[in-house]
Parts: sequence; structure tokens; C-alpha cells
Amino acid sequence: MSKKESIKEQNFAIPFRNIYFIIGGFIIMILGFVLMTGGGTDDPNVFDGEKMFSFTRIVLAPVVILIGFAAEIFAIMYKPKQK
Repeated sequence: MSKKESIKEQNFAIPFRNIYFIIGGFIIMILGFVLMTGGGTDDPNVFDGEKMFSFTRIVLAPVVILIGFAAEIFAIMYKPKQK
């Protein structure tokens, strides 16, 4: 039995193509967490509410993280068509 035949006989729980979707979803989630960081100040007596409660941190970052979670669920549940 050749190497190619033994690889084809193995049935993984998640198809190899879906691993790319999993990696993509993970990158999207990391991007969302990066968008959520920053905006701090060095002086503890100064509070800048506009930086702290900006649109990017309050709305955009959580939406991007949720899109990443949806991509992960899609990657796990997606079953490619059989040839």
C-alpha cells in the first residue's frame, strides 16, 4: 500500500479544507480583541471617556469577535460535498 492510499483511507473528524476556515476564524477573533485594546492613559488622574468608550471598542470589536465565532462554528459544522 502506498503512502497516498493510506492517507486517503484515514477519515479525520474535521476535513483538511475546514482547517483553513478554523485558522481564518481564529485570526478574525484576534483582530477583534486587538481592536478592543488600547486607549489607555499614563496619568491615573486623567480620564478620557472618548477614547475609552469609542465606537471601535464598544461596537465594532465585539461584532468582529462574534463574526469570528460564527466562522469557527461554520468551519466545524461544514461538510464538503462528496465527489
